[in-house]
Amino acid sequence: MKKVTMADVAKLANVSKSTVSQYLNKRYEYMSEETRKRIAEAIEELGYQPNIIARSLKQKTTATIGVIVFNMLHMMTTQVLHAVEEECQKRGFQVIVCNSGDDPDKEKTYVDTLLAKQVDGLIVFPTGKNEDVYRRLVEERFPLVFVDRMVPGVEADSVLLDNFAAAEMAVDYFASNGYRRIAIVTPPLVPYNVPRMERLEGFRAAMRKRGLDVEDGNIIAADPDALPRELKKRFVEPERPNALFAINDLTLMGVLRFVKDAGVRVPDEVAIINIDDVPFADIYTPALTTIAQPTFAMGKKAAERVFEQMKAKKADGPRVFRFSPTLMERTSIRRGKA
Repeated sequence: MKKVTMADVAKLANVSKSTVSQYLNKRYEYMSEETRKRIAEAIEELGYQPNIIARSLKQKTTATIGVIVFNMLHMMTTQVLHAVEEECQKRGFQVIVCNSGDDPDKEKTYVDTLLAKQVDGLIVFPTGKNEDVYRRLVEERFPLVFVDRMVPGVEADSVLLDNFAAAEMAVDYFASNGYRRIAIVTPPLVPYNVPRMERLEGFRAAMRKRGLDVEDGNIIAADPDALPRELKKRFVEPERPNALFAINDLTLMGVLRFVKDAGVRVPDEVAIINIDDVPFADIYTPALTTIAQPTFAMGKKAAERVFEQMKAKKADGPRVFRFSPTLMERTSIRRGKA
């Protein structure tokens, strides 16, 4: 069977090859609706399939954006990805997603792989390491945006939550309802993980501002699977917490397993707030008070910045975009004086 060409489409639609090319590249400025309709019908009738590789070589673009996430299980990750994919699709770009599993070596391998595939830009939820890799990309002015985290020493665009404000929001809400023995629950603390450290520092600052104790016993750090055990140890002590601030959705799961297994009543014995407005928050019993991240807006901004970098003739310098959290008040806190 003879391969259908662009010339065949042009002939059937009664337009020039250049007009068909403009249509395929979504450049409709000087094209009437009637012309677009004829070309679309000709493409469908002939079953024409554009040669993507040839177009990529000619236009010096593959119309793809690479996205590297550190944990596909995070709700925040999937919501940001949704927004990124939607913004890319509007522009005729495809998205290639890789999951580093928070492993710097795996992350570097994926960066190399995506660059070998000649993606036009990268959106990365970084591990916080691989400084040399990202510094080189910045020096070469390769379109690059970090999401949720930053890489120390790398001057690249970053899109993330106002983590200090989120932690302060949690402490203030607890304190205004009479809670004073407030503990933060977090994955292991490592200096290169920007959100964890910022949320911890925001927690400490807010506690001091309220005149509340900030001691080691108020900081419960462990992997989500180990959290129930760590919380059980803490809750046999005389001055156990009466409020828990979980810094993300996976940490929240460890907290909820603990209260279920230990038979701790929420909010009568302990109040809970977590960052990330998990889908089951309003159907859990009691409904969970959460601090929501504007994940869709964050993903949209990340994609927009990649495309802005692709178009820019000169670098406009790295920019950090901090998004404001929103408190979702529900019933995992007892209102009034605890």
